[in-house]
Amino acid sequence: QVQLVESGGGLVQAGGSLRLSCAASGRAFTNVVMGWYTQAPGKARERVADIRWSGGYTYYTEDGAKGRFTISRDNAKNTVYLQMNNLNPEDTAVYYCYAQDTTTGDDYWGQGTQVTVSS
Repeated sequence: QVQLVESGGGLVQAGGSLRLSCAASGRAFTNVVMGWYTQAPGKARERVADIRWSGGYTYYTEDGAKGRFTISRDNAKNTVYLQMNNLNPEDTAVYYCYAQDTTTGDDYWGQGTQVTVSS
């Protein structure tokens, strides 16, 4: 079992930055992909970015990351980050951290953290 706890959300003005954190616990990580999804009000959950725990390979969706987001990890802390710059009101959403065991296909989700960008 894996537990994911997000933090770092909040209210920020347009043009500002936030860094989200997702701390993972519960098991050793080997063949795992971690990443972030967003869910705006009335919309489906959308993928933003992934990172492979082994090797650190990253993937960004063109729409999700918009060239302003950077995903990274700290192996020692079992934590994944999402640095978000030049935020705009369209980025307002609940941001969810997830982890997938690529061996078993099991998915794990955090509780979500709210990001609100004011104009």
